Amino acid sequence: MTLTDYYQVLGLSSDASVEDIKKAYRSKARQYHPDINDAPDAKDLFIAITEAYDFLISYHEKIISDQEAYNQAMEDWRKYRQHRSRKRAHAYARKPYSTFKNSNYYRTTRIFDGTAIIYGFIISVMVIVYTIIGYFYRLHHPLPGLEKPSFFAFIMLLLLGTLFLFVSIAYLKNYIAARKGKRK
Repeated sequence: MTLTDYYQVLGLSSDASVEDIKKAYRSKARQYHPDINDAPDAKDLFIAITEAYDFLISYHEKIISDQEAYNQAMEDWRKYRQHRSRKRAHAYARKPYSTFKNSNYYRTTRIFDGTAIIYGFIISVMVIVYTIIGYFYRLHHPLPGLEKPSFFAFIMLLLLGTLFLFVSIAYLKNYIAARKGKRK
């Protein structure tokens, strides 16, 4: 396969970023895994997209830099890694999709999505704020016939919101670090 073929198999243009490559691979792997797709050529397509993903992720920086680096990358790929990549793709094609989806290889295609992380952060702050405001509002304005609000429920919601906040902050830090690393 040529570089153009690798991009075409994943349905990408030649100026695709690493994130675009990962997203395209996840989508195509889900679409063409033989465990999900009964088409006769599904296994071959799955192997082709896995090979394309391996190459594009491994040599993305060299492809961009210059023609000589690209030629060297293609030669190295054909000598050492292409056969190994196809062999791994065959093994993944024989496994059930659920096993493949939980493999370390497939997990590397996950991407931190900034929008989802920021929404998670905002929701966690809202849960904490509304839990506190709601609890104290109900203490001062009880509903007729109902007892005071549960302190246990208040603490559990507060802990849940705080846990969600810490997870959002951790993802946000990783996302920011990844963005800074990408710019360098």
